[in-house]
Amino acid sequence: MLEELKAEVLQANKMLDTQRLVVLTWGNVSGIDRERGRVLIKASGVQYNELTVDNLVGTDLDGNIMEGGLRPSTDLDTHLELYKRFPSIGGIVHTHSTYATLWAQAGRSIPCYGTTHADYFPGDIPCTRAMTDDEIFGNFERNTGVVIAETFQDMDPATMRAVLVRCHGPFVWGSSALDAVHNAIVLEKVAKMALCTSLLMSGGPSLVSHSLLQKHYDRKFGEDAYYGQTRGECHEHY
Repeated sequence: MLEELKAEVLQANKMLDTQRLVVLTWGNVSGIDRERGRVLIKASGVQYNELTVDNLVGTDLDGNIMEGGLRPSTDLDTHLELYKRFPSIGGIVHTHSTYATLWAQAGRSIPCYGTTHADYFPGDIPCTRAMTDDEIFGNFERNTGVVIAETFQDMDPATMRAVLVRCHGPFVWGSSALDAVHNAIVLEKVAKMALCTSLLMSGGPSLVSHSLLQKHYDRKFGEDAYYGQTRGECHEHY
């Protein structure tokens, strides 16, 4: 099981580069084996074209290194906090992808302007509050996860699978590391579309109705979802 997770986390990290969600080493993917309580994440500062399974670091949920001789991503504590607080998720992505980060730097949630957005996110993609000085100069990475969790007090992370950290960038998650990357790709696309739409509308309110939004989300993720093929009839969407 852990070897399969290593292969998946390696592939997911490489996809950040091939899907142009990162430049240089500005991003990371992790995955979790919940039965073993083991998290795998990219090592800090390693170039994507040089990445191998030897550049993955395994830790427990307290951040103790269990496998690998390199330093883990500096965002490890954020990932760990989210795994602890969101027990339904199996993989996490953090990037500084351009359009999602533009919204984060503006401190604005990404409005849902249409059905492309609603196919994956059931409403505006939230942006966190600003972090306090104590949070920044304390355990910054862990506190980033705490602030994200605070943002989700009235939202379900199993359905809203992305967040913008104010003045920082997006964190995205999914049922697995590869699913999280899939959602990160979609996030960047809808962030770009929302920016262009907001310019066309001079910042006006979204025209999409709640009914249309809910219909598009439910046909893919609702209890009676009918988008795509049944499991086993086709490859996964990523």
